[in-house]
Amino acid sequence: MVRTPKTQALVLAPLLGIGLFLFFYGLAALTYPGGSNFDANQLGFDMKSNYLCDLLDTNTPNGLPNPARSYARLSLLVLCSSLILLWYDLPKLFKLKSINLSIMRTTSILSLGLTLFLAAGNHDVILRIAGLLGVMALISLFIELFKARYYALFVFGIWCLLIFVLNYLIYETGFSIVALPIIQKITFLSFLLWFAFLNITLFRVIKRRSNDWK
Repeated sequence: MVRTPKTQALVLAPLLGIGLFLFFYGLAALTYPGGSNFDANQLGFDMKSNYLCDLLDTNTPNGLPNPARSYARLSLLVLCSSLILLWYDLPKLFKLKSINLSIMRTTSILSLGLTLFLAAGNHDVILRIAGLLGVMALISLFIELFKARYYALFVFGIWCLLIFVLNYLIYETGFSIVALPIIQKITFLSFLLWFAFLNITLFRVIKRRSNDWK
């Protein structure tokens, strides 16, 4: 099917979603009254001691209502919805179709769907299940990126996976836990940047194929 310029532009919707996520999460951080696992009486959102998930909580660590949660939950909804669109379209990046692409699409959408429930409780259980499904999706994507010779995207993706695993190990063992809030944000920004590059590459491939059909 030949895509029109308008439908081609819709492929970039996840990129817009990433931008909106950063905007709303920034508002949430500015609205956050304070408190962290390291200091319940801390004022405001601190990049070095607060986790991103702190903004989703109904109450802050010192027991006060968290007015930032509305912005944070909206931003999570926008991000997960946008990335579901991206992962649904990503198989179109590759010429050869395989069962691996179906696994990638299914596990990624399930992972992101579960992530939407982070604010509903059972934080650790949801993160572990969504994380496992996400790793399956990533490995499937890595295989296809390498086969298709998207080496830069492949290497960047491996970096994202490695730093994600580092997050998990620190969280589970407690080793260097004080560094985890910063490492978490580096991980998150790395993934967002990688997703943006994937989205732009997908857009260019779809646009080129549409032009070839003309």
